[in-house]
Order: sequence, then C-alpha cells, then structure tokens
Amino acid sequence: MSVPSEMKCIVCYAPEDYRIETRPIPEIGEGEILVKVLAVGICAGDAKCYAGAPYFWGSKTWPQYVQPPVIPGHEFVGEVVKLGEGAKESSGLEIGDYAVSENIVPCWDCRYCKRGDYNMCIPHDVYGFHQNSYGAMAQYMKYPKKAINHKISKSILPWKAAFIEPLACSIHAVELGNIQFNDVVVVSGCGPLGLGMVAAARLKSPKLLIALDLFDWKLDVARKCGAEVVLNPTKCDVIEEVKKLSDGYGCDVYIEASGSPVSVTQGLQMICRQGTFVEYSVFGKETTTDWTVISDAKELTIRGGHCSPYTYPKAIKMIEENQIPLEDMITHRLSMNDIIKGISLVNNSKESIKVVLLPWE
Repeated sequence: MSVPSEMKCIVCYAPEDYRIETRPIPEIGEGEILVKVLAVGICAGDAKCYAGAPYFWGSKTWPQYVQPPVIPGHEFVGEVVKLGEGAKESSGLEIGDYAVSENIVPCWDCRYCKRGDYNMCIPHDVYGFHQNSYGAMAQYMKYPKKAINHKISKSILPWKAAFIEPLACSIHAVELGNIQFNDVVVVSGCGPLGLGMVAAARLKSPKLLIALDLFDWKLDVARKCGAEVVLNPTKCDVIEEVKKLSDGYGCDVYIEASGSPVSVTQGLQMICRQGTFVEYSVFGKETTTDWTVISDAKELTIRGGHCSPYTYPKAIKMIEENQIPLEDMITHRLSMNDIIKGISLVNNSKESIKVVLLPWE
C-alpha cells in the first residue's frame, strides 16, 4: 500500500497552543504498525488539556503529565498500511485491516502490568500525551510494539468506530459499580461517557436506571440508551426525586461522569448507606466535600475508574450490534482544520455530545 512521506497533523505545544503542521510519516520498527487514521474523537480530557487543567500541566500537588510537543488523540480507528517485522504474527493484523489500539500502551514490566492492571502502568503512555505514544490527530500514526490492538469489522463506519474507546471506558466504570438486579442506579452526566454508561448499565438489568443532565435534549438521548427515568437538576430537586424512587433510601450505585464538583456532592447526598460511588471524570478544578458522609454517615464504597482494561471487545460488540444510538451521540464530524472549533464544542457542551475529527477531509 502506497504511503506518502509527509502528513498533516495537530501538535500540542502548551495550553491553548495547538498547531496544524506538516510532519514526516512515523517510521516503524520491529513489531510496530503504521495506520492511516480514519477518525479520531475529541475527549473531554483533550479539551481540558487544551484549557490548561492542572491534572495535565502540573500543580503544587500534581507533576506535569503532558510531554509537549506531542500529537494528541486517544480515541481513534486506523487502516493498517504497513507492518514492521513480526507485527503480523504478534497482532494478527494484515494490510488493509481496520484496527483500534487501546488508549494506553503498557510497559508490561511494572508491578501493575505484571499483575494484570495495565491501565495503572507506571510510565503511563496514554496515546496523545507522551513522546513514546503520539496520538491520532494526524493522517498517520504508529501503534507501538507493546500496544494492545483489536481488529474491527469494516461494517462499522469509521466515525462510529472512534467511539469504541469512550464506550470501553464507560463499560469499565459500570463494571466497577458491581450493579445487581435489585439496584437503583444513577448516572450523572449525559456526555459521551455518561451515555455509554447508561447503555452498558442497561445490560446489567438493574431495578431502575436513572440519568441526570442539565440539558433536556441529552436526556432524550439517554432514554434511547436505556434510561427509564431522566431528571434535570435545574428543573427539580434530583436528590429528593431519587429518594422517592428508591423508597426513601437513595440510589445503590451512583456513577459520576460529569466532572462537576456539584455532581460529586450531589451524589454523596443522594446515595444510600453502603452504596457504591464510582468516579470517572477529569476535573478542571479541585472538589471538596465533608468526608464524614463517606465513613461515619454512610460507610460508602468509593471506586475510581481509569482507562478501559479488558473492555474493548465488549465495546466493539455493542457497536457492531447497534446497542447504542451513535447517530444521536456523535453530533459533529469536523476536519482537522477545525480542531479549535471542536475543542470549543466539547468545553461548551450545550450543543454537542461527541465531536469527531476526520483527518482526510
């Protein structure tokens, strides 16, 4: 397959300094794979990185995570155009296959990788942030030798396949909730992750599945994902309503997917005693609360979620089987030239759910 010598890409240099450049096509070595990027999503994490969130750029308590200059993008699908020595045998991929690569490239040597918790890998080479793992906001990218790759059916349109990564993250969050048949489950935030969590939680068949969001049109999409009750905190007392729907106890599982400090404190008030609170968000600022509610008042289980270990196959299957309404969720498809517009749509989410970039348009 013919490959040019140069490509168009987006390069992150600093907060609010993302540039469109022409760079050489990545060179591949033993076990590595070159793909033509067909579609790449803009994650809320990408948008908060652009805005300068301390989690990415460092603070008094956090070291800087981003290693600029770097090509962003960790939600993507590519067509295999070149295979390094041994890559065909190790990956099972062939030229022309569509393939996704899991969002983190594990080292396979740290204690987390050795015990199977590769999403906690210490070098933590998530695509799009480190020099070892350039991302997909480019016309071509490299899947490193240690990456975890999955072949997907060409029946999945590329702009839909870019949603495999966020859906896999959503499934991981739902798994952390350990949902039981008799549980009342609340998902707070109906962005891409929250809607994926609603769709995945529906497959767990809880007693009642409730979705919360500030925008009614997103709650309509939540219903299509499987929510039985939808509530808008600007229009009702959602804490009181959830307690009414749960015989006064509160929800058994609260999954926080908005990245809003208000949603955290709201969930701690809404959840029942011995409930499970799952946090799966990147926050733009610190959140404070009275931890007494976690311990002495309610004896809660708090679970933090990160990445998507072992959930890509399920996400691929859900999309193949049309178990999630992606036509309603992927609201914008833009060219790479519109990266700043795309980030703005994500950061100001009134008009968007998922924004996808198409590198060849």
